[in-house]
Amino acid sequence: MLQKSIKIIEEMQYPTGLFAASRLDVKTGYNLSWIRDNVYTLIGLEAAQKYNLVKKTLRALLDILLKHEYKIDWAIKEKPRHAYQYIHARYNPITMQEIWENWGNKQNDAIGALLFKIGDLEERNIKIIRNENDLRIIQKLANYLESIEYWHDKDNGMWEENEEIHASSIGACVAGLKKISRIVDVPVDLIKKGQTALNELLPRESETKECDLALLSLIYPYNIATKEQRESILKNVEEKLLREKGVLRYLGDQYYNKNGEAQWTMGLPWLAIIYKQMKKPSKYAYYMRKAVEAMNEKGELPELYYSNGNEYNENCPLAWSQALFVASLKS
Repeated sequence: MLQKSIKIIEEMQYPTGLFAASRLDVKTGYNLSWIRDNVYTLIGLEAAQKYNLVKKTLRALLDILLKHEYKIDWAIKEKPRHAYQYIHARYNPITMQEIWENWGNKQNDAIGALLFKIGDLEERNIKIIRNENDLRIIQKLANYLESIEYWHDKDNGMWEENEEIHASSIGACVAGLKKISRIVDVPVDLIKKGQTALNELLPRESETKECDLALLSLIYPYNIATKEQRESILKNVEEKLLREKGVLRYLGDQYYNKNGEAQWTMGLPWLAIIYKQMKKPSKYAYYMRKAVEAMNEKGELPELYYSNGNEYNENCPLAWSQALFVASLKS
């Protein structure tokens, strides 16, 4: 199962090193590359010790940002007032150009995720940074988060929807800035502002969402939730969002809603990883069984299942889900 899942993931990689969110020929737009999805896809490849692939992808993401450095400079100089002025989350995986379609482009957590993963790997002596250009753009990403005032900036969040202050976005930025502070200059106050805002908002995700699948990121991979915050997040997710074939993103979710909220498969291996790290083998085994049961006959994890039954959507496999499954086997 491990080798099959790794092969499924590798088939979603472009020659540039970037991963599509789903199959390369899918017609939903998931043939494009998201910064966040690429980082989460690498979690699985890293767990499988595919370090050359990990390096290639992260360096491709740095190349995207270097290509758009003028835009980052502009946003540092003057706080962005419009969504298009933010670093975009989605790119053409071949040309590495921004996708200019009107989208939920304000996704601060994507920048936090990228900084976190680069800092995390460098800390473990897996060298991602090639030269002064990489170092310069990483420094500018930290300066960018300061310019947008990430700790109270309303963004579109992990699910690219309505603009709110999201705990998962603040948390990603806090974790990213902490990790990268060993490499570039990050004012201590920049991290403290985020930590304070995060503690005030948790265990809620946002003003409109009490409970959200995105909050699992604060436990894994970021590991910045306190024990009490972790217990609250897990209790809410398991009691309110867990379903047979996956986990709801949040109550009332309208995306692919067919007589009820869609069930996202990524939530199952995500919970398995968390309980494995908490040394709760029975809970780990429970979520691993559910993850395997959510696979189709090819061993693929789709993005989601509709509310009732065994019908899944066309974004299959989802790189993010498949990668978390690999990580759940290997972490």
